[in-house]
Amino acid sequence: MHGLFGSSRGLLAIDVAREHAYTRLRLHPSCFPQASNLIVALPKHDQEASISRALDLFAARGWQPFQFQTDVWHSYLTGHSGLIHSATGTGKTLAAWMGPLLESGMFDLGSASGEGASRRAKDPQSAIRYPKLKVLWLTPLRALAADTVSALRAPLEELGMNWRVEARTGDTSSYQKAKQAKEMPDALVTTPESLTIMLSRPEARELLSSLRCVIVDEWHELMSSKRGVQTELALARLRSFQPALRTWGLSATLGNLDEALQTLVGIGREGVLVQGDVPKPIFIDSLMPPTIERFPWAGQIGSQMIPLVVQELETTGTTLIFCNTRAHTEIWYKGILELRPDWEGQIGLHHGSLDREDREVVEDGLRSGRYRAVICTSSLDLGVDFSPVDRVLQVGSPKGVARLIQRAGRSGHRPGVASRVTCVPTYALELIDNAAARDAAAGKRIESREGAKRPLDVLVQHMVTIAAGEGFIEAELRAEVESTRAYSELTNDEWSWCLDFVTRGGDALKAYPEYHRIVQGEDGRYVVEDKRIASRHRASIGTIVSESAMTVQYLKGQRLGSVEENFLSRLRPGDRFVFSGRVLEFVRVKDMTAWVRKAPSTEGAVPKWSGMRMPISDQLAAGIREKLDDAKHGVLESDEMHLLQPLLEVQAKWSAIPGFDELLIEQVKTREGFHLFVYPIEGRLVHEGLAALFAYRISRSRPITFSLAANDYGFELLARQPTPIEEVLDEGLLSPMNLANDIRESLNSVEMAKRQFREIARIAGLVFEGMPGRRKSVRQIQASSGLFYDVFLRYDPDNMLLHQANREVLERQLEETRLFRTLERLNRSHILLKTPSRPTPFAFPILVDRLREQLTTESVRDRIESMALQLEKAAGSTVKQ
Repeated sequence: MHGLFGSSRGLLAIDVAREHAYTRLRLHPSCFPQASNLIVALPKHDQEASISRALDLFAARGWQPFQFQTDVWHSYLTGHSGLIHSATGTGKTLAAWMGPLLESGMFDLGSASGEGASRRAKDPQSAIRYPKLKVLWLTPLRALAADTVSALRAPLEELGMNWRVEARTGDTSSYQKAKQAKEMPDALVTTPESLTIMLSRPEARELLSSLRCVIVDEWHELMSSKRGVQTELALARLRSFQPALRTWGLSATLGNLDEALQTLVGIGREGVLVQGDVPKPIFIDSLMPPTIERFPWAGQIGSQMIPLVVQELETTGTTLIFCNTRAHTEIWYKGILELRPDWEGQIGLHHGSLDREDREVVEDGLRSGRYRAVICTSSLDLGVDFSPVDRVLQVGSPKGVARLIQRAGRSGHRPGVASRVTCVPTYALELIDNAAARDAAAGKRIESREGAKRPLDVLVQHMVTIAAGEGFIEAELRAEVESTRAYSELTNDEWSWCLDFVTRGGDALKAYPEYHRIVQGEDGRYVVEDKRIASRHRASIGTIVSESAMTVQYLKGQRLGSVEENFLSRLRPGDRFVFSGRVLEFVRVKDMTAWVRKAPSTEGAVPKWSGMRMPISDQLAAGIREKLDDAKHGVLESDEMHLLQPLLEVQAKWSAIPGFDELLIEQVKTREGFHLFVYPIEGRLVHEGLAALFAYRISRSRPITFSLAANDYGFELLARQPTPIEEVLDEGLLSPMNLANDIRESLNSVEMAKRQFREIARIAGLVFEGMPGRRKSVRQIQASSGLFYDVFLRYDPDNMLLHQANREVLERQLEETRLFRTLERLNRSHILLKTPSRPTPFAFPILVDRLREQLTTESVRDRIESMALQLEKAAGSTVKQ
């Protein structure tokens, strides 16, 4: 992959084609060579004949497969599993789908009496017989099932094949599911949840044992979550039904391909990694604002960019406009229509809070080309093919390299057609993000996706699932579970605890029969005997747990509204925070309500941490640090960095621009107090954790109270007295030692773990949400899980689900691993300690984020603009571009 800077707007063409399409194919032998892999292949002459005739047919219809597609077909027909990694819109679906079609023996290539067919008719032993269901196609979103079915049916109709392709998801009617139980289709499109429900049926082996192949779409989206673990376990079960089962995954944007492949095919099984580079350039550019202020803040120029976006929409075809939050989609939708009311009906809105029917109307409009533009969130990131889309706009920071490439691929979603994404900054520093993301994409520096390690709640659910079906023998199921990457290091204690938990309820619940969910029969097989337990379990299968908000209310007074529970769980009694323009003192959480009182002052107040604000990825953070390092040395290659030159000059003059191996710390005194600004440039979540950690470590040895704020570039500690920064650095402020303990002490880790336990309790089957149509309220579910947490904490403190909750808080909410790596890097970095007389261009957006939480909406912008104007005057005349 190489890239060239093009137009004056910083256009970069990433030409993944080079001169011709080519494939990188590697065979990955088992990482555990003691395990063998059963491979069943067609005879070589049948493979060659099938592919040759397929190519002839393609040529007759004017089609030309890419080399990577034919490589996948060869690999499939030789009995291999594998992972297909290629750009969005390059034909991965056809690459995976054609293998089973070629193998089927029903593929009519113009002659039913060809050489291979004739030989099989004469030699019955050479014939491969296929029961009905041959292919399972797993999709991460049930909303994509219908589109996937249509995509799979298209070549069948072209090739004259009579395969039945159907969907089975939560949206499938009971009548259709009953019909499928009597006669399965040739190929079934389903989700991990629906597949797991099928595995919970006693007839699962009979229904699924004829499978030849499972194809997992958008594998990169599944593998890093508990849904990915659920998929791993389901695949392991299917392999116990059919040892020769082949598994193929499809992925477009993934950094750790070897791990992704091993996770997909299972421990001890061979897999083929097929990387297809096809003629599909990706153009990444930025829409430049007319002016750049040297003291920016988040969202500062967002509304100013709407007229420029409207101009772009007037000269281009159908466009997808991606926003990072649902609220922003509403703002941009309204803003565009206010400027162009005549576009009513030509502009669509699509995000997860809308009704499914409304989203489907917009999707149909995209396919037909009816819309000029659709403003959307990640709800349109995956799967659905909208060929009429000509261009993508990304409003705000792309946040990650893979994310930007994935979204770019929604335009020109077909082989050979260029994809284009234009980044629209909403404040000045996002121009650095855009330039860094483009360079990272050109260098193929894509984020890795790490799978979950040994989540015991998912294992507990899986045990009950299999016991509700045909049951299991302990040794057999354990071997099956340990063949997955997620549980390859499962300990004896963990396995024994999980088995005891589902049979006896563990130490705390052993007196309650409803938690004795499975029993061991005389033949040694574990089964679910109680039909009511089996029915409730099937209704609860899955790992998706919705987020919730918590009511905020005065102890003696009115209800103030609701705040993300993720934020409130971090507070300890006495902590102060700002909500709805009021400074509040947190008292306690009870009955899913955060009880508060008015705080006497703003000292020590922290802002509302919004869960909607995504942090930048590690790869993008590294790219931003590289861009700043270049700027420090006077290298401003891209148009984005040239436009930022006045801002960077003020930052360098008043303080410093940090190099790649430097940590900038600024101490600034204002009327508010003493500010400590720290710039690790690692993303918001890491900075929130670091801010709390630093505040805790500094205050251990001296009486000091901090207010905290953070963004993707750094964080602020504000106090009434100066922080002896050189002294605390010498005391080990940046040390990664004792990180886990210190981070727990710095935040309300018990309340955070209690919140995380709600998800674990639901997945593990402790909390029943109700049967379909009679679901319990969020309040009821939360109260039930909180009761279990308190009971376990008091009577069963060694409960492994409690330990899992603590681990997940550290890793998922606080990114402990990344936090540890960051501290290691900072500990090695050269410290740039500066004492500017005023907030710098880098400090100002962090300061503004805090002020926004302390002032009403009506007054905050006036004050921010007044402060920015004073700083601009101090820096000299405003530079117009």
